[in-house]
Amino acid sequence: MKALVEKLISWIQEQVRLAGCEGVVVGLSGGLDSSVTAVLCKKAFPDNSLGVIMPCHGNPRDIKDARLIAKKFDIDSRTVVLDEVFDLFLSKLPNTVDDSNSPRKEMTVANLKPRLRMITLYYLANCLNYLVVGTGNKSEIVVGYFTKYGDGGVDILPLGNLLKTQVRQLAKELGIPDEIIAKPPSAGLWRGQTDEEELGVTYEELDQYLLTGKASREIKDKIDRLIKASIHKRQMPPVPSF
Repeated sequence: MKALVEKLISWIQEQVRLAGCEGVVVGLSGGLDSSVTAVLCKKAFPDNSLGVIMPCHGNPRDIKDARLIAKKFDIDSRTVVLDEVFDLFLSKLPNTVDDSNSPRKEMTVANLKPRLRMITLYYLANCLNYLVVGTGNKSEIVVGYFTKYGDGGVDILPLGNLLKTQVRQLAKELGIPDEIIAKPPSAGLWRGQTDEEELGVTYEELDQYLLTGKASREIKDKIDRLIKASIHKRQMPPVPSF
């Protein structure tokens, strides 16, 4: 893990250099992936890294945990409260779904949050000539568990080749507090929302399948469906071949 930390730090530095930028900005959500990514960014650019806390009708604990990480690792941070922006933006949008409680409507509205956070991160990155660093891991990317042009809208993904279980190991190496490592993973889309409940599989089951190809028929079919349905998220928009 120590060697991996050094490799990731060097990789982040190289990506920023190749882009002609001066530092990095990362969203601080108070979760595991965000915390690990932010600490790696701080190590890569001690004086040119910025963590951005972007609450949007979320869980107060997430803000507390994000600030805990910023303080513990001396990460320069800014808080941009998006509640009012979200409410105003939503009020301007037409309602094209008759049933306001439908799952489609609920997810459509929830996806506005990561997209507003993406806009915020790029605004700050452009102001500072920084790169936007994403926090997604391989487990999430493979099954498409991210919002297209939301938390998927980033410049680099340092954890993109690490499974969730590997990120937890990396977190221990970096000294991330145990309460954050043990915290149920959540995208912060709504109160009480958790990744595993939405996915329908645990990260342990998902990672085991991705590593070995072994899973129960039910779990295998569920993961395969997620992978197939999210192909468009992992590719550039298609263009005609003629």
